[in-house]
Amino acid sequence: MRVDLFDFELPQELIALRPVSPRHAAKMLVADGGAPFADATVRELPDILNPGDVLVFNDTRVIPAQLEGRRGEAKIGATLHKRIDLRRWQAFIRNAKRVKEGDRIEFANGVSAIAEKRHADGSLTLMFEGEEPVEVLLERAGRMPLPPYIASKRPTDERDKQDYQTIFAEKDGAVAAPTASLHFTQELLDALDARGIVRETLTLHVGAGTFLPVKADDTNDHQMHAEWGRIDRATATRLNTARANGNRVISVGTTSLRLLESAADENNVIQPFEGDTSIFITPGYRFRAIDGLMTNFHLPKSTLFMLVSALMGLDRMQAVYAHAIANQYRFYSYGDSSLLLPE
Repeated sequence: MRVDLFDFELPQELIALRPVSPRHAAKMLVADGGAPFADATVRELPDILNPGDVLVFNDTRVIPAQLEGRRGEAKIGATLHKRIDLRRWQAFIRNAKRVKEGDRIEFANGVSAIAEKRHADGSLTLMFEGEEPVEVLLERAGRMPLPPYIASKRPTDERDKQDYQTIFAEKDGAVAAPTASLHFTQELLDALDARGIVRETLTLHVGAGTFLPVKADDTNDHQMHAEWGRIDRATATRLNTARANGNRVISVGTTSLRLLESAADENNVIQPFEGDTSIFITPGYRFRAIDGLMTNFHLPKSTLFMLVSALMGLDRMQAVYAHAIANQYRFYSYGDSSLLLPE
């Protein structure tokens, strides 16, 4: 499909630079089948869902994956993308032409890394020096990797260390937050429990590739970056049982959705999964694992807008976004939410 089919105009003032407080006070646009849109808040989610519905969350935790350093006199920026092993990460490099394989990059507070393999997409493998775990080094030298559309408008600060983590964040490894879950608070979880809404978690370590623009003119020519994920056997069994019993499985976020769909077989059965996924979902895709999606509002011409268009239909999603813009919904990572329930 032509990538320009997924373009739209977004007023810059609708890009959220901070989350609302409390988090569950964010607006939520409900698109249920072909019914008229409903304007709600995230706090109303327990009243909108049915007892027995299953919400699937991503329990990845964002690490301080952005680094500033030098190779000689050259300023070098690095955004870690995907862990390779205990000491190596694949990273996107700013000013990459000044870095050759074998060069040492000196980051802040005594942290350094050797540039190793250069990948086809221009990224590099960085091998962090020393004995301390890389996670410790990143806490010392790194900062939270806010999306470019926020970081270009204001500096990262202490608030972001809390604001850019979800209540479910447990497993270190993401370089971008699973932002649909940022809206959840303990008060909201208690209300969901009281309503009989089931919660399940999986792990997908979101990579920096989620922010990269689609440069191809046709979706067939776009290459997705791989991300590591895991669904254990017990979770897969419970999700399959829920669907077999007629309950809906609703993914909270496109990250959870992509892992669930990667794990589902031709018979719509979710299998245990551990490994890399680079699934690219565009209109025409047949969903196997989910019955709905809760997600924020995405970038024009992005793989994530293509994904929601695959779920709901491109015309329907264009109407959803037109409604959101007309009604001053806040967009992107710190913005408002939508609940998408296909017919």
